[in-house]
Amino acid sequence: MTEKEKQQAGELYNGGDKELTADRTNVKKLCMEYNSTIYNDFQKRDRLLTRIIALKGENTVIEPNFFCDYGYNIIIGDNFYANHNCVILDCAEVIFGDNVFIGPNCGFYTAGHPLDAETRNSGLEYAKPIKVGSNVWIGGGVSVMPGVTIGDGAVIGGGSVVVSDIPAGYVAVGNPCKPVHPVVK
Repeated sequence: MTEKEKQQAGELYNGGDKELTADRTNVKKLCMEYNSTIYNDFQKRDRLLTRIIALKGENTVIEPNFFCDYGYNIIIGDNFYANHNCVILDCAEVIFGDNVFIGPNCGFYTAGHPLDAETRNSGLEYAKPIKVGSNVWIGGGVSVMPGVTIGDGAVIGGGSVVVSDIPAGYVAVGNPCKPVHPVVK
């Protein structure tokens, strides 16, 4: 089994593998080009996003600067907006539903490292998928950790660190992020 196959299967893998390094290098070049595109050249930005991201729906806007690890593990629904400085470490799948709005300086981190120093120092890592439902609003400065699911209609307060699943229809805040009350219409 290749390191990439191990990564995609959710097993420990060597992130320094040549194939994975080449994949990261290729997408980082595309991200660099995306981030240096003239702001109002929306067609070029859209073409680049189509090359970077595995699947994106209609009306996808990601403000520069945007960074990801692979791109081929990112799936975005319709009507997606991410403000400046979005980071998606997509060593595993990161799936966003429809009508997702993300504030500035947010990160989605599927990558993790073993707690055991000897294993961690050997270069092995793991990845767990992240899923963000539809009609979700994520405030500025939010970090979403490996393996988290955020339910449909949730609102995540700015500055939160999401380390466990958030149920659908709840406002959640804090570090660690916790549901505080249902979303009120």
